[in-house]
Amino acid sequence: MDIILIPGLWLTDRSWDDVGPRLESAGHRPHPLTLPGMDSAGADRSGVTRADHVDAVVAAIDQLADGGADAGTADAKVLLVGHSMGGVIAWAAAAARLDRVAGVVFLASEPDVPEPSESMFPVAGADVPLPPWDFFDDEMVADLSDGLRARIREGSVPSPVHAVTGGLSFGDDRLHDLPVTMVTAEYDSAQLKEWTEAGEPGTEEIAALRNVVWVDLHSGHWPQYSRPDDTARVIVEAAARA
Repeated sequence: MDIILIPGLWLTDRSWDDVGPRLESAGHRPHPLTLPGMDSAGADRSGVTRADHVDAVVAAIDQLADGGADAGTADAKVLLVGHSMGGVIAWAAAAARLDRVAGVVFLASEPDVPEPSESMFPVAGADVPLPPWDFFDDEMVADLSDGLRARIREGSVPSPVHAVTGGLSFGDDRLHDLPVTMVTAEYDSAQLKEWTEAGEPGTEEIAALRNVVWVDLHSGHWPQYSRPDDTARVIVEAAARA
């Protein structure tokens, strides 16, 4: 199956380096993406929006579904995997191409239809750089060794501020019938289900899901680095289900 791997904030296609070969060994075709404005630290990302990121994923779906050079069988559906805020991008792209998406994996992520908002991370002009590690909760970084922290930071690129704060508008109730795999990482599925049942803000899309499997990784927020074997395993399982 063609599997599109969508990075979260500050990350590029290289964030999937440890996962991609494992998916290939399982017989799949991984397609890790670098989203617009994320090509290099020196790129001009002042005009890049969250919608531009969605459009990039939609373009990748179309290329694969139409039998592009790296595709498998033309007209076959693709699996989307979104890490962290990449899950929001995956969800919007799935809404735009319901007939071409077999399912969505949310890796340390949740589905959402974001409203315009302020950045929760420090902003520097048009950039949202990766904050210092002590900015994050202990649970998010607990399984990152010093070597992994250095590797993530070295490969990080500031995210475009408008791709962090911009809203999206999409809605199609059929989206909630897609096979979804919710992979919880720094907290477990029981906590997320509890928050959803309590109607906590931001859980509305989770509550609407009608075809969902829950997987606990019991890791930090970057399992594609700290737990690549388990990350690949759950993606392979999701592909089989989709």
